[in-house]
Amino acid sequence: MMLFALLGFDPLKGNLLVTALTFVYVFGLVALLNLGVTKFGIPPDISRKITHIGAGSVIAFLPLYSDFDWSKYLNVTIFVVWIALLVQKGLFANPHDEAVQTMTRTGDRGELLKGPLYFVIVATICGTLLYKSFPGIVAMASLGWGDGVAPIIGFRYGRWKYKIFSEKSVEGSVSMFIFAFAASVFFVWLILPSELNLSRILLLALVATFVEGCSPKEVDNILIPAAVIAVANLI
Repeated sequence: MMLFALLGFDPLKGNLLVTALTFVYVFGLVALLNLGVTKFGIPPDISRKITHIGAGSVIAFLPLYSDFDWSKYLNVTIFVVWIALLVQKGLFANPHDEAVQTMTRTGDRGELLKGPLYFVIVATICGTLLYKSFPGIVAMASLGWGDGVAPIIGFRYGRWKYKIFSEKSVEGSVSMFIFAFAASVFFVWLILPSELNLSRILLLALVATFVEGCSPKEVDNILIPAAVIAVANLI
């Protein structure tokens, strides 16, 4: 906000510019991961989770938005566009589509209508109803980084398995907690430093870890942020 004010941008123009940067970032990430999958053999499950982490990290652009204009809500434009794209691609895309190759586990386009679609819907809610709020920031950080890293670690290094609704591992759950906590601390510090509270974030990271461990596949993208937001409003 200060940067664009110093450059002479009014709030609307500054927010439009930041929104354009989010498009460059997200579509650039998808293109790079598609290249990695098709040319360098990056496993689809890895590219899917890197996309997951990258999408959650879009909140890093929030400090650049001016709060003094309605256009602050343009921060969710990229997610609204992806809602439309995921619905279209989930119904009609061919197997070689970038989104199918980088955001699905098996190459089934129907997967785009589950976890990825739930993710961008949650991100849209956090960017509007919970704009620059502590619960919204922690929910997106926990979902993006915690739930993004946990399956990678759990699948490759998990030895101690447990199953509630779907199989998870202790190693994956530990990484979920560590990255949910670390990412939440970083993004709260970056976006809303006046509300940085380590003990509060620690408790919410534990909540996110518990919910992720109990969640069925796909719906964790809804259950994790819902639980974090609910508990954050109680403590």
